[in-house]
Amino acid sequence: MPAPSQPRNWCLVRLDDHGNQFVVRADLTQAAAEALARQFEAHGHKQSYWVRQQHDNKDGA
Repeated sequence: MPAPSQPRNWCLVRLDDHGNQFVVRADLTQAAAEALARQFEAHGHKQSYWVRQQHDNKDGA
């Protein structure tokens, strides 16, 4: 029996030098997003990276 699929509702966010937040990559599993954040932070960039759960914005809000 295959393992249940993990929800792909996580994203990696970056905070730049000017205080702007950007989604670097979306539609990830939590584990994949956390691994990607560790990879980016390992490069020694000044920017901050973190993982957050995506929210459904189907109503346009």
